[in-house]
Amino acid sequence: MIIGEPPAPTGAFGVDAIAMTMRFGDFLALDNVELKVRPGSFHALLGENGAGKSTLVKCIMGYYHATQGDILIGGREQKIGNPKDAHALGLGMVYQHFTLVPAMTVAENLVLARDDVPVVVDWSREKKELEAFLARMPFKVPLDAKVSDISAGERQKCEILKQLYLKRRFLILDEPTSVLTPGEADEVLGMLRAMVVSGELTILMITHKFREVMAFADEVTILRRGKLAGQGRVAELTPDDMARTMIGAEQLTVQPPRVGEVGEARLELDRITALDDAGAVAVQNVSLTVRGGEIVGIAGVSGNGQRQLVEVLAGQREAENGQIRIRGERYSATREEMRRHKLSVLPEEPLKNACVGGMSVADNIAFRDFDRAPFAKGGWWLNGAAFRKNAERKIGLYKIKTRTPDTPISALSGGNVQRAVLARELGGEVEVLIAANPCFGLDFAAVAQIHAEIMAARNRGAAVLLVSEDLDELLELSDRLVVMFHGEFVHEARASEADLTEIGRHMAGH
Repeated sequence: MIIGEPPAPTGAFGVDAIAMTMRFGDFLALDNVELKVRPGSFHALLGENGAGKSTLVKCIMGYYHATQGDILIGGREQKIGNPKDAHALGLGMVYQHFTLVPAMTVAENLVLARDDVPVVVDWSREKKELEAFLARMPFKVPLDAKVSDISAGERQKCEILKQLYLKRRFLILDEPTSVLTPGEADEVLGMLRAMVVSGELTILMITHKFREVMAFADEVTILRRGKLAGQGRVAELTPDDMARTMIGAEQLTVQPPRVGEVGEARLELDRITALDDAGAVAVQNVSLTVRGGEIVGIAGVSGNGQRQLVEVLAGQREAENGQIRIRGERYSATREEMRRHKLSVLPEEPLKNACVGGMSVADNIAFRDFDRAPFAKGGWWLNGAAFRKNAERKIGLYKIKTRTPDTPISALSGGNVQRAVLARELGGEVEVLIAANPCFGLDFAAVAQIHAEIMAARNRGAAVLLVSEDLDELLELSDRLVVMFHGEFVHEARASEADLTEIGRHMAGH
């Protein structure tokens, strides 16, 4: 039930969340949080993982019902029982991952999203109305194209256009640029910013990219551990101010300076081809050399073969053609070869790809050498005390937050799972390091520690291949940058000389 008449969603309006408290059993996800988004403003919502950002916007959109607190839409208190109520009030949300139906055309996705779709659709009339609608919009998308055939940037534009077509005038954007190239991100946010300035829209954007906050947002609200940590005008703040408010008193690991000389070729890819799970070519005839003492970053929009390439290097997928060599010796990713060549892997989604969730933190940390002394005698008699001693040392060294070494690793947060994998993979000598989106979804403290560890490995002479969808991360850490598109390496540059516009163009396939 909605209290009062919903405001007619013809222009921008504001949203206030007052004293929002949300409990899930004994867990307090939101603690008396206040959010004020002025009409016709571009507002950023910041916070670490678990700070309460998603919970807050889900309360606004009616997915959750707050334990306490009120929501004001256009200055009037409203009871939002479900997302349909939110939509009727003119609120819409663009999610981090696409919600369009890939097998349908853009026009079909737009029309069939309406509540008033007729039993028999007059597509000729609908297309004319859609074209008239698009003529008033800053975005241009191909109405007759299947969603599966258009770029990630065009899909994100379609997601936003769908909300505007449905007459939503308050948009919540959840990490809207995570699938876009830098150029596409600036284009999409720039167009939305223009609609905000013209009074057509109000935007609340969840993001972790300070560059976008500084470039497009008017105001910011920062949450920390379910509480309001700070708010203010972006023009009066710096990225450092915002970062410190997000992390509180926690100390960040300082990244070591880039030192040392580039050494000999350590990891060589020679015309590698690999298929995806459906049997289509995902990696096509790629060649690359990574030398000791350098970080080579692979940039690209998700889904261009990066995951399959990493799986080949980690022994999780067979290559169809080509060779991998380490120090000139052919490498086929067996456990013994990884040990002999001192090769370590920081995989994407470590809990799924690098751990056994039901086993303890101590057991997971010991995986590389569990059948060797001091963990085992004769290759099979396991020494539990050695497992525990090793785990206690590494838990302290890598700041792993766990109740005990015997806690199942699946009970840890994402950042602490990755810290445990770091402790295992970088706790000994490393000559080759493969890191795939190692900081995805992690908090500032974990990101700072992982970046410092990767740079330290490079400075000790390791050859590092860093695959990431975060271009800022690649530019910060890499010595060389390679762009991957449709399974091929299409561009290479020294990271210190990289042109963002050119990199973005190659990421988009232009």
